[in-house]
Amino acid sequence: MQRVPQDLLREYVKSQHFTSTADIMQAMKEMFRDVIQQVMEVEMEEELGHERCQRSAPTAGDQPRNYRNGYSRKKVKTQLGEIDIRVPRDRNGSFEPKIIGKYSRNAEGMEDKILALYACGMSQRDIAEQIKSLYDVDISPELVTKISEKIMPEVTAWQNRPLEPVYPFIFMDAIHYKVKEDHRYVTKAAYVVLGITMDGQKDILGVWIGEHESSKFWLNVLNDLKSRGVLDVYLFCTDGLCGMPQAIEAVYPKARLQRCIVHQIRSSTKYVSYKDIRQVVADLKKIYTAVTEDEAIQQLKNFAEKWCSQYPSCVKSWEENWDVLSTFFEYPMEIRKIIYTTNIIEGLNRQFRQMTKNKPSFTNDDSLRRMLYLASQRIVKHWHARCQNWDLILSQLEIMFADRSVT
Repeated sequence: MQRVPQDLLREYVKSQHFTSTADIMQAMKEMFRDVIQQVMEVEMEEELGHERCQRSAPTAGDQPRNYRNGYSRKKVKTQLGEIDIRVPRDRNGSFEPKIIGKYSRNAEGMEDKILALYACGMSQRDIAEQIKSLYDVDISPELVTKISEKIMPEVTAWQNRPLEPVYPFIFMDAIHYKVKEDHRYVTKAAYVVLGITMDGQKDILGVWIGEHESSKFWLNVLNDLKSRGVLDVYLFCTDGLCGMPQAIEAVYPKARLQRCIVHQIRSSTKYVSYKDIRQVVADLKKIYTAVTEDEAIQQLKNFAEKWCSQYPSCVKSWEENWDVLSTFFEYPMEIRKIIYTTNIIEGLNRQFRQMTKNKPSFTNDDSLRRMLYLASQRIVKHWHARCQNWDLILSQLEIMFADRSVT
């Protein structure tokens, strides 16, 4: 863009006799208005094919000539505040200025700023106050809601976008929110699915709201992933979600399941006495830190002999779920560090909670979807690094799953 000539700018400054920054801002506001006005005049001349005082050229056939037809007044919000402009009109009503759209009231992308504040978890009223403070523009909380609703097609497109054909690891977890339904607020779960690509990059594959955990629900989620192009998953990592094993068996029968060890420890020691909890957890650590599965099974037997009489439900939980707790022993140590817990997705959920902490509740499911979508976009922008030691991990995966080629 060409700069204003310095001598012209110097003469303008001398003529204005500025005494404060407020005077400068007001002059910039008026200059901004005049520039927009001139741009619209030029656009009208291009539309009509002649300048303001020239006669228009004859038109072909019986089509009437088009002329200027006065102006319509309009207020436009800018970073310098509201300005009044005069939008040129033509007799045919076909002219629409490009610089300020026909129905636009915003000259500087304020909608994007409102959505950015919304994604940070600010309430509609707080956003309205922030915009007033920064730009001296009054907007209603209802307008903030309407602007956020405009991105629903974008949210839907993101939720339905095509995915990679193969994900070595997919993590699933739930985060809970208060959502208004039938005139009352209920607790609903947002089920978040995070995948690790073959390039070692993290990606949020989707968010599903408000369903009850069951094999049927997870079957719908997995079928959704498959319809979006996910043909194979090596391993699913979850926190013991109800109905998950059955759904995985139905949709991805070759995939394995690893239950989060940390969640297993929490759930199995829920009723352990405070005086024993430290020793119980220390004995459990010997199980999941074993080098081989055989060693881990021996440690589990030792644990059962020691604690079965006092805490039979704790021992039973580990024995009954051993098939999905011990999957990670099949992998090399570098991969075990990634898959034996769901820490990778819990870290994502902590960021969601941080961004939504100022919103204790949501008016409906779509309101929650919009918030999590906008938060997801902000989070993913900072995901640049691959998983640690990914080159080594990938070479091991290629050997372990050589028979799982996807065509």
